[in-house]
Amino acid sequence: MAWRNIWRNKLRSLVIILSVALGLFAGLMVLSIYKGMLRGRVRTVIDSEVSHIQIHDSNFKKDYDPIYIITQSDELIKALKKNQDIKSFSVRSITQGMLSATTGSAGVQINGVLPLEENIVSQLAKKIKIGNGFTDHKKNEILIGKKLAKKLKLKLGGKIVLTITDTSAEIVSGVFRIVSIFESENAPLDEINVYVKKDALDEMLGTTNQIHEIAIRLNSDELLGATVQQIQKQFKQYQIETWEALSPETVLMVDTIDITSYIIIGIILFALAFGIINTMLMAILERTKEIGMMMALGLNKIKLFQLILLETIFLTTIGTPLGLGMAWGLTNYYHQNGLHWESMSKELMSSFGFSTTIYPEFPFEKIGISMCFVMLTAILSCIYPAIKALHLQPVDALRK
Repeated sequence: MAWRNIWRNKLRSLVIILSVALGLFAGLMVLSIYKGMLRGRVRTVIDSEVSHIQIHDSNFKKDYDPIYIITQSDELIKALKKNQDIKSFSVRSITQGMLSATTGSAGVQINGVLPLEENIVSQLAKKIKIGNGFTDHKKNEILIGKKLAKKLKLKLGGKIVLTITDTSAEIVSGVFRIVSIFESENAPLDEINVYVKKDALDEMLGTTNQIHEIAIRLNSDELLGATVQQIQKQFKQYQIETWEALSPETVLMVDTIDITSYIIIGIILFALAFGIINTMLMAILERTKEIGMMMALGLNKIKLFQLILLETIFLTTIGTPLGLGMAWGLTNYYHQNGLHWESMSKELMSSFGFSTTIYPEFPFEKIGISMCFVMLTAILSCIYPAIKALHLQPVDALRK
């Protein structure tokens, strides 16, 4: 009887079915986009910013004093080269100083790198938007971020002065020529990081072939824990940090995004509930006389409640796979082609370290709980119309 009832008014039933489908579709798309954004952010952190693992002297990151170098670096590098789980690594000299130009000055972190290694580990060459990167025959070259260049009105070929404190606590300066301007997906980092050749920075610091940081990329994310334990076991004197420790804001984002997405789904389904309540209430009011007749013939209140509940469940059950199919199809399309937001929010996205191209991923692991939310919403939505039906008196209902 419940199955026949839902097709007595096909248009009204189709409205509820489409409402359920669109509610589930919207919820799953929110989860898919969030999952794609987070996956992209984690990949950016690992592939372009901090890598899987970083190694420093245990005191270096307290104040970035250049005297805290990695001792026994030759032994450490040999061990890293022998490790089959390590894809690549880059050695760096790092200090903090002042970048000055005729148009202004700014505090920056100066990264002394070996170009070939850095291009593999942090994809530095791929970030370059203007210029061709470092050349082989010149030493005092510098790469600056697009946001810093815009802030200080710097141009390709211009000269700037770097002022730092060397290992003897003396203030030294050097003139560098801008050979490239880079832009990553994290604008705040572009504003405070500049890159020079390692030998040029070592000369200013008064160090020779000494290392402040080693950034390591692994063959797989799943190897992170085992590799860290292995390095710590061999070299206990160093500070060894994973990307989670180096980018805690990303970890916090991953931990809290599920809560945020479920809140949004809850809002969507809350709006859906009103549509179901309104439609089911209309169906009951139109069948007041019929319900009164069934009650007069002996239909008890439990059976009447079951009848209304089954109608709602049938409608929801039909709409659920439709919503799943729509969400899966659209997610799969954008996963292959990307969801491009450059024209709308490039600056906003980059300010939080997100790419403007998102590749949504269908949340297969959350299908069960999403369907439970939809079914629970439908069941709760039918309670009020059912109560209205249960309060009908057979005699009064037959007179209407």
